Amino acid sequence: MSLIYFAPKGHDYQTPHEQDELYFVLEGAGQIEIEGVIHAFEKGSSIFVAAGQRHKFIGELAGIKMWAVFWGPKGGESQG
Repeated sequence: MSLIYFAPKGHDYQTPHEQDELYFVLEGAGQIEIEGVIHAFEKGSSIFVAAGQRHKFIGELAGIKMWAVFWGPKGGESQG
């Protein structure tokens, strides 16, 4: 398991990850696109992205602050 502080400014550099990922939104609000589906989020939200899924934050990114937790085996929990 690993933990990173994620605060994108300008361009979101997301790429599919080998592990499942969970975001905890600390500040800000916006939208994330996961496999072509757009989801809104706000402070206090949690966002799950399965291993290998295409995802990116869209719109205004200034002020977004969150923790991102990566865990489990490569390929996600379904692979363990």
